[in-house]
Amino acid sequence: MTVLLWILAVAMIVAGVVGTVLPALPGAALVFAGVLLAAWIDDFTRISGWVVAIMAALTAIAFAADLIAGMLGARKVGASRLALVGAAVGTIAGVFTGLVGLVFLPLAGAAAGEYLARRDLGRAGRVGVATWIGLLVGTAVKVAVVATMVGVFATALLIA
Repeated sequence: MTVLLWILAVAMIVAGVVGTVLPALPGAALVFAGVLLAAWIDDFTRISGWVVAIMAALTAIAFAADLIAGMLGARKVGASRLALVGAAVGTIAGVFTGLVGLVFLPLAGAAAGEYLARRDLGRAGRVGVATWIGLLVGTAVKVAVVATMVGVFATALLIA
């Protein structure tokens, strides 16, 4: 049974790493859940409560970065609410269309939403690009945080 739980913990961590760049999966949350399960399996011996607390804080940082980065990019150029909805729809659609869709559909969605709101093609393009840059920055922060989480987890396993 313990082996199956370890396999599940590692699978959750791997799925979380993948989810860092795929919006359909809650990346950092899955990594945290996998680490928490691993800590529990080992009775918090090698992965202490302190490590779990650090992971919880890093998960919160990743979640905040995800929310704030796109909003800041959009807000910087005064995006409408429809632009933000369009970016979200584009991001979700991107999950089903592969890497190109993941990269460019949030931009297209934000631009389309802004165009519907204000009927200004130039402004829609600026809002789309700014929102897209914000989303990319947020993803880069999440990747860095999740890499840190995996590193802390691996270190805790190897050192203890």
